Formats: sequence, C-alpha cells, structure tokens
Amino acid sequence: MIRRSLTLFAGLFVLILVIGWFMGLPFTSSRLVEAAAYSLIALGLNIQWGYGGLFNFGIMGFLMLGGFAVTFMSYPVNPAFWDSDGPWMLGRALIAFAAGALLVIGARKSDRLGIRGGWKTFVTVLAWFVAYCIYRSQLDPAAAYIEANAGFVGGLGAHPVVGWLFGGVLAAVIAFIVGKIALGLRTDYLAIATIGISEIIRALIKNMDWLTRGTLTVSPIPWPTPLPQDYQAGGSDMVSSLLLARGGFLLLALAVLGIAIWLISRAYAGPWGRMMRAIRDNHIASASMGKNVTARQLEIFVFGSVLMGIGGAMLVSFTQIFDPSSYQPINHTFLIWVMIIVGGAGNNWGAVFGAVLIWLVWVVSEPLAKVIFDFASTWSTHIGWGAIPDIESRSAQMRVFVLGLVITIALRFAPKGLIPEVVRRDA
Repeated sequence: MIRRSLTLFAGLFVLILVIGWFMGLPFTSSRLVEAAAYSLIALGLNIQWGYGGLFNFGIMGFLMLGGFAVTFMSYPVNPAFWDSDGPWMLGRALIAFAAGALLVIGARKSDRLGIRGGWKTFVTVLAWFVAYCIYRSQLDPAAAYIEANAGFVGGLGAHPVVGWLFGGVLAAVIAFIVGKIALGLRTDYLAIATIGISEIIRALIKNMDWLTRGTLTVSPIPWPTPLPQDYQAGGSDMVSSLLLARGGFLLLALAVLGIAIWLISRAYAGPWGRMMRAIRDNHIASASMGKNVTARQLEIFVFGSVLMGIGGAMLVSFTQIFDPSSYQPINHTFLIWVMIIVGGAGNNWGAVFGAVLIWLVWVVSEPLAKVIFDFASTWSTHIGWGAIPDIESRSAQMRVFVLGLVITIALRFAPKGLIPEVVRRDA
C-alpha cells in the first residue's frame, strides 16, 4: 500500500509539472493554493464520513460560514457603522435574542411547575412565537438603519489567520446545533436534513445585507501573507511578485494542512480511532458495549466541520472576495464528495490525494476542452461542415462530463478509492 501511495503521488507530481509547463506557473501556483484549501475541507469530510459514517451533504453551508468569519474578522473597520447608532441598536437586538432564548428554555422546563402533556407543548410553541416577535421587533429596525446609514457592519480589522480560526469556531458552534437536531437520523435521512440546513445557512447569509452585504459582495479581503503589490514595491517584476506572493500563501496553507493531518492521524491511530471505527461499522453493537454513540458522532461531526470552516475561510482569503451568491452545491458539496470517493474514504492521504487530483481535473478540463473544441471547429469549418457554436459554454459543461467519467472509472477499478483505508489488525 505504501508503494502504491508513493506511485500515485509521484504521478500527481508529474501531472502538476505538466500543468505548470502548459498553463504557466502563475496559473498552477494559484490552483495549488486552492487545492491545499480543498484538501483541508476533504479531510473534514473524511473525518465525518470515512471515520464516522455520517452523510453530511451540507458542506456548502460550513464553507460559507468560514468565508463569512474571515470576512468579518479581517475586513477593515467601517467607521460609518461604529460612529452611528448601529452598535447600540444591534446590542438591543442581542438582548432581545437572549431574552427570547431564556423564555424558550423556561417553557421547555415548565414540567417542573406541573405543566405537562399538551399544555407544555402549547406553552413551548407560544414561547417560540413570543421570542421571535421580540427579537424581530429589535433586529428589523437595526438592520434597516445600518443599511441606510452605514451600508453594512464591516469587519474588525484583525489578522486573517484569526479569521481562519474564528471560521473553525463558528462552524463548530453551528455543527453542534445541527448535530443535536439531526444526528438522531441515519444514512440518507441525515443527508437530506443537512442539505436543508445548508440551504438555510446560504439563504441567511445571502439576505443579511446589514451583516454580509449579501449579493453586493465584500472585497478585497486581506491576505495573511504579503501581496504581489508588496513585492512589486520592493522591486520585483510582475511574474516574480505573483509567484513569491502565492508561494508564501501556499506555504502557510500547507503548514495548516500538515498540522491537521498530524493531529488527525495521531488521534485515529489510538483508542479514539478504534472506537470510531467500531461505531461506524456497527453502531448497535457499540452502543451495547456501553459507548455513547450519539455523543461520539456529534463529536466527530463537530471536528470535521471545524476543518471545513477553516478551509472555507482560506479560500475566501485567497480569492479576496466574499460573494454569497457564488456558492453552488455542485462546486462546494458534490465536488468534495467526489474527492473522498476517488481518493479513498477513511485514509487521510487518500483524501488529500483525491482533493488535489479532482480539483486539478476540474479546473483544467474546461481550458483543455476549449482547445479541443477550437481544433474540431477549425477542422469542421475547413471541410465545409461549419463551426461549432457556443464553444465557451460547451467547454464549461465538459467539466461535469469529465468529473462523471473520473468517478465511473474510479468506482469500476478502485471502488474503495485509489488510496483506501488500511486497518491493521493484531493477531
């Protein structure tokens, strides 16, 4: 298995060299930074599905949370917001939210006062309704005031790496809430629930203009490393400055990825990993042995979501723009699942290999298809058949075809992935 892994990674390295030769170093360096971020996201899904057997189809929602987190933390401070009544009005909205939350919690514990059965259900529903009205009565005026006078809240001006960490923390908090609600479901029911929750997160972030600017986007998001302009100011030419800047970002991304792989590998190789494998393979038998299956699944769901949040924050930092409308399930959920399926679920190196390979195939297939279509169009025109129409749109659509072809081939010849999980069993 080690020889197979080394051979596959050597072939991947050759593929990167070929892409760099034909597409240029600036293009290749940019794609490698993105591949490192997607590798971190794939590791998060590998923890959830490969280690715990959890069908999470809400990856896009956690990526959006990470993107929002780094935007909120690292974007420059908006003086128009802080010099207005916006902070005070938002503070009142937070107090109203806390009061509503206490009201709901009190209603859920009303059985201690002798309120039970249908009356408790009625009191709980009434508490939710009253809490919602109280909260919206304060939030709606605050949102309208902020949008009219300051545009949006703005950021806190912190270092982007702090935004990456906050992205992981925010994703963990939401994953804990989602897990408490949805982890009682199994297999495809959990997948459907996480899809719905992801769409809810997307709708909230996309429509909260006072906080995220919605479809107006936020840019430029600061880099954690020097920008190309900084190197140009030091006398470097344009190409060299691009390579130096992206190389610095890539080294930082690889350092974060390396730390994540090291921590995950150590945990999975120990008793915790053996327990998670047992729960994944047979949760009924594990529960009969005294393991708290739901708590352990919630734990692994949160851990995986942390990596997704950090990876989503890294992508937004690198592209320097937060655009909620750009998040699509095929790019930010389905693509991650393909990375795990092709690479190998349950294997960290398989997840990384699948992430880099699939991302390179995804980004290269469109320009390669365009070259092929242009050649075919020239040839068909030369023999009198006419040119191929809509080459640009056809080339973009070829990415999905190529991806489906890769999945088919991988499932046919390597159903467990190119680098599958290896479970060592002692005699």
